[in-house]
Amino acid sequence: MWRVWTLFDPRRTLIALFTFLFVLALIIHFILLSTTRFNWLEGAPAKKTAEVQTTTTQVATLPSSKP
Repeated sequence: MWRVWTLFDPRRTLIALFTFLFVLALIIHFILLSTTRFNWLEGAPAKKTAEVQTTTTQVATLPSSKP
């Protein structure tokens, strides 16, 4: 295994690896930001937030089945 590092310069290889991983992370985050479901900067749309609130209040106000 040590002979692999005689073929490649360790500093250049690690810098290339970290650069690739950083660019990959940026691409993944920008793809997620472009979707409506995973956009954490703008938040959820108002319509869906209102729907979630009405469904939770309806579930909370159901009568219990105990006598």
